[in-house]
Amino acid sequence: MEPAEVSRRLAATTSVAKELGLSVEDTTVIQRANRLTVRLEPCDVLARVAATVRRNQEIAAFEVDIARRLEQAGAPVAVLEPRVEPHVYLRDGFAITLWKYYEPLSDDEIPPADYAQALERLHEAMRQLEVPAPHFTDRVDEAQSIVADPSRSPELADADRELLADTLRTLRRAVVDRGTDEQLLHGEPHPGNLLSTESGPRFIDFETCCHGPIEFDIAHAPDEVGDHYAGADQLQVRDCRILSMAMVASWRADRDDIFPNGRQMRDELLAEVRDALDHYGIEISH
Repeated sequence: MEPAEVSRRLAATTSVAKELGLSVEDTTVIQRANRLTVRLEPCDVLARVAATVRRNQEIAAFEVDIARRLEQAGAPVAVLEPRVEPHVYLRDGFAITLWKYYEPLSDDEIPPADYAQALERLHEAMRQLEVPAPHFTDRVDEAQSIVADPSRSPELADADRELLADTLRTLRRAVVDRGTDEQLLHGEPHPGNLLSTESGPRFIDFETCCHGPIEFDIAHAPDEVGDHYAGADQLQVRDCRILSMAMVASWRADRDDIFPNGRQMRDELLAEVRDALDHYGIEISH
């Protein structure tokens, strides 16, 4: 994201916040991606700012709705800023949502048992919700479409393209055919989407919500977390973990991907997929 674009987003966000009666004297950019994440001070509000294309507005509205409902269900989630109405605010071509800011406790990793307990609580709350969301296989299909089209993934070597295509197809089928129970999921509850706060771990970023087996979520957490999650099918977790690595590698291979260090991540994940398939003796079909 270019500096001029960041400045425009910050100006729009500051304008909205001040109109809502929030005190803003300084801003700190936390993340730059398709969506800018920024801390507003001294009001201590976290703002997420995206361009107001229709898809982004739909995602923002979905996140606001599901965050409110999960909070009401007692889920361990980051909540919307309580001093303002829970809306998607539109200003100068941007869609802005405002959230409570949580001061990180430390840089230490959340203990696996605490991580698993938080994920179990999240899943329990999600089972109470009737939410239209895609199936996890729709996300696999998205990855497959990138790999299948050389014009979308021109930098993929032939061997890597074949590896990803075969892994996505084989493990998608294996996970579905295992027939484990399905429900609403976070979609990507990896450590980057779990905050360590004074009130315990809290999940963020719900734009990736989907339906599928709980093991698909568990697979995004550190390996040890699955050992502490009651009732998890460990073979399903293993297959979901390799499937997820192949999916992310595919997304990082997209010619339009703007993820920081995306190429390096793609290559690292390709190596991890190969190692995992070899380690577990998983044969992928051509």
